[in-house]
Amino acid sequence: MQENKMSGWIEAMRPRTLPLALASIILGGFLAAAADAFDWVVVILAGLTAVFLQILSNLANDYGDSIHGADHVERLGPKRAVQSGQVAAAAMKRAVILFALLSVSSGLALIWLALGTAVLWLFLGFGLLGGAAIWAAINYTAGSNPYGYAGFGDLFVLIFFGWAGVLGTAFLQTQQFDWLLLLPATSCGMLAVAVLNVNNIRDIESDAKAGKSSIPVRLGPERARIYHWILLGTAVFTAALYVILKANGIGSWLFVLTLPLIWKNGTAVARTYDPLLLNPLLKKTSLMTLAFVIVFGIGQLL
Repeated sequence: MQENKMSGWIEAMRPRTLPLALASIILGGFLAAAADAFDWVVVILAGLTAVFLQILSNLANDYGDSIHGADHVERLGPKRAVQSGQVAAAAMKRAVILFALLSVSSGLALIWLALGTAVLWLFLGFGLLGGAAIWAAINYTAGSNPYGYAGFGDLFVLIFFGWAGVLGTAFLQTQQFDWLLLLPATSCGMLAVAVLNVNNIRDIESDAKAGKSSIPVRLGPERARIYHWILLGTAVFTAALYVILKANGIGSWLFVLTLPLIWKNGTAVARTYDPLLLNPLLKKTSLMTLAFVIVFGIGQLL
């Protein structure tokens, strides 16, 4: 029984999602290194904060979907801890509070070590951004009006897994804001949204029955797959546009080595209609995103 309970907690934390959470931090680190401003302490603390936030989001998602009805017997994704009875709802709620506090502690340490309090408005600004990230992690499916059920999950993933994660990590090291970095940040965010899209395509029928109006539920299965291609294409386009505008040489185009992976992913999602067969594609899409970020980042250093 104890082993079953522990496996329930591990499954609820969903360790396989953590590489995706780190993608924006890794890219922000590479971009700072390209500007000769890399700081290991900032990157490690940013990564730790991202991991805490991702686990917080996963636990809150498990709790939220169980109380709002999206986790039911017809759901074809991995069974959730609360829905399956492995973890009590009250215990999951306490775990959500714990990881919210861990996120706050790690985030404040990150901001203080990177910025200090000399520029108070910056300290407060990043503090508010961290608070917004915690709110977003919890309220995707939990809370009285979860935004994931209204179809805004994709937007929030773009904001926090793309723009905020990449630009915030880079700024905390360089202490400068470069508007061009919005382009690779958008690439990272779009690929993260693609991961969510695969998840939502898989759950399209059960989400519709539970009243969860994700983008695939709104678009339907065919157009949701076209939307997936748009996400992948936008990620490649914004990365290419950044390289063109920066004009840093042929090495900056190293990311094109990942184009076969992206094409294979888009084709697989377009052709896969069995929800159970979409589960492996979730992991592959996450790993593809991480590969893209690493190869793109290395290209900026060449």
